[in-house]
Amino acid sequence: MFNRLWLLFAQAVTILFAAWFIVVTLKPSWISGEVVSSIVESVTLKEGAYDGSALSPGSYHDAVKRSMPAVVNIFTSKTSAKTKTRKGNKQNPADPLFKFFFGDQPPDEEPSSSLGSGVLVSPEGIILTNHHVINDADEIDVALSDGRKVKAKIIGSDPDTDIAVLKIEAKQLPNPITLGKIDSVHVGDVVLAIGNPFGVGQTVTSGIVSAMGRDHVGINTFENFIQTDAAINPGNSGGALIDTRGNLIGINTAIFSNNGGSMGIGFAIPINLAKQVMESILKNGSVTRGWIGVEPQNLSKELSESLGLPGNTGGVLLSGVLEGGPAARGGVKPGDVLTAVNGEKTKDVKQLLNQIAQISPGNEATLTILRKGKEAVLTVQTGKRPKPKTLN
Repeated sequence: MFNRLWLLFAQAVTILFAAWFIVVTLKPSWISGEVVSSIVESVTLKEGAYDGSALSPGSYHDAVKRSMPAVVNIFTSKTSAKTKTRKGNKQNPADPLFKFFFGDQPPDEEPSSSLGSGVLVSPEGIILTNHHVINDADEIDVALSDGRKVKAKIIGSDPDTDIAVLKIEAKQLPNPITLGKIDSVHVGDVVLAIGNPFGVGQTVTSGIVSAMGRDHVGINTFENFIQTDAAINPGNSGGALIDTRGNLIGINTAIFSNNGGSMGIGFAIPINLAKQVMESILKNGSVTRGWIGVEPQNLSKELSESLGLPGNTGGVLLSGVLEGGPAARGGVKPGDVLTAVNGEKTKDVKQLLNQIAQISPGNEATLTILRKGKEAVLTVQTGKRPKPKTLN
């Protein structure tokens, strides 16, 4: 009997000791006498009752869904010799205002690699991008939205507008993007920029059209930019600027920046200009523009006074004329003031450049000039704009 009671006592002590050990380990406040209670006894949460597939009001998901698969990532590699040539042509570091949306180029690695973006515009594998993305590239790889990587070849490029056309060969390509109409784009419209900034992957940012027809920016020879405040960063070069319908309205090209990052001032080549250049490249392999061989100079107030011209005289001074060139053969002389081309007034050098470039080589241009205060009309047969940009 005594042994049985001792066994029961030992078992009870063991159980109590185990319980005490658990309490001391997990709930020491129970031993110290502290009272712990919930701060809030109960919480009632209200969850929205809606279909998870429904879009939020004001969402641009449909536009992005339609256009994003057509935006590709472009990887290029260059040999060291070409890299050094490119480095020698880099922008002056003292003037860091305009930055191309291009990926990093390690300055001391051979060969160098770079990253940009592009837009698939046809089911035949035609891709629009920037000239500076593929300039001097030895190899070009295109990463599609489904993860495939394919080689691309250059059909042609145009440094004067910074447009390049690539072609890829692959089956079951993503649906190409739909081209928009530049006439439907207005200042204040919401736009979306799609690209691969810093190589993190496809990214969409939004903003508005800040301005149309921006020129005199100093980026390209022929400028007619869409300005936007959509955030665009390195790696977005050649990417898509779309409207809220998902239509392509521009090719992202450069930003105004003091630090290399987005400051809310970006520039995109409008789709009408990009399409015009692309069609010329696909047809001829390059872009041909008119040229007359003159060296123009903008008329300032002081220059007009020195030439004895009225203060309101519009036009450009032809300070140089290439001997034997189209203008010289048409009777143009140094010192003439050109006021109009084919009846359209010429305000400055930039406008003259565009007016002449739009006239196909071999066609005639009617130039209205002032010579010694007298107006004259000359007919000049345009030539083909040469690759080395020496004279306009």
